[in-house]
Amino acid sequence: MKVVVSQTEESIKIAQEIRKEVFVQEQGIPLHLDLDGLDLNSYHSLVFVDDKAVGVARLTLVENNRAVMARVAIVKTYRGKGIATKLVESLIIKAKQLEISGIEIHAHEYLREYYEKFGFGYIKHVETVGDHQLIEMYLA
Repeated sequence: MKVVVSQTEESIKIAQEIRKEVFVQEQGIPLHLDLDGLDLNSYHSLVFVDDKAVGVARLTLVENNRAVMARVAIVKTYRGKGIATKLVESLIIKAKQLEISGIEIHAHEYLREYYEKFGFGYIKHVETVGDHQLIEMYLA
């Protein structure tokens, strides 16, 4: 398993392909909600298994020296193998390297305990996307 964090056009293309497969085709989330225009100004963490990209997550820098982690997606056949953990850890490390003061996420409600293991704290319930209730969490 190899993890790469970058801002290249190639990484964006790969990230969008995985997100389309997971979010749009599998979860029924409209494509325009995924393609929010923030990919060019974000860091993309990609996990490769045998040179095949199987997972992605994004870190977008925002005002007040903060960042938003989003778009965590794992190809279905690779779930349950620790890939999401590698993605989240890589972006937390990148945020520390960039001296970011805090990371916000809007996670699926059922993943609350998972993100708490990384130190994220629950803030509040936020929007519903498709059939998915999201919650806001923050890591200082």
